[in-house]
Amino acid sequence: MDKFRKVLLKDSTFPLLVALASAAIFAGTHMFFTYGVGAFNEIYIVQMLGEGLEGGDYAAAAGFATGFLIARILEGPLVGVLDIGGSLMTGVGIGIPAVMLASGFKAPVQNFGLSLLTGAVIGLAIGFIVIGVRKIMPEGMASFGTDVMIGAGNATGRYLGPLIMVSAIQYSIPAGVGAFVGGAIFYKFDKPIAGGAILGAMILSSFFPVLV
Repeated sequence: MDKFRKVLLKDSTFPLLVALASAAIFAGTHMFFTYGVGAFNEIYIVQMLGEGLEGGDYAAAAGFATGFLIARILEGPLVGVLDIGGSLMTGVGIGIPAVMLASGFKAPVQNFGLSLLTGAVIGLAIGFIVIGVRKIMPEGMASFGTDVMIGAGNATGRYLGPLIMVSAIQYSIPAGVGAFVGGAIFYKFDKPIAGGAILGAMILSSFFPVLV
């Protein structure tokens, strides 16, 4: 366990972790582009991209989300936390795809395999930039915690668990029961209810799938 922890805390591991997360997030944007669901972000931020897809104007999504990405990349080495919400979910998931679509470069967003590869490459670059900025910071200014990635979260997160349960019940009764049980278990152990609800719904739905 100690060896595994040492590997995770190496500077060289950090870009790989960011690459994996970014690949999944960019692929989520591909799902939204193709099917209208699946983007990893707040509803109002996803709506910015949705407005661009409908009207062709990606200025709001590109400007807002890309600015977040740049700010979080510079902030990460200083505070020791790369905020997944601001940097990856918003920047990589919305900002960069919006810039690509506005430039007419649609292939990475349209193709699932290419979206995974594009997200991984972007994440790898972000990881190396964060580590590089940390290393060039004057002594005493940079943090040693850039190996830790968390989402800062916000007030809307507390309502996500119940909303997931309601959505799961609308999908199917087994999924709703799984979401409720998973959320209750996570609540018992002081963990985020949303995570338990999602896992519970996924587990029971795999045993009782909805036939189309």
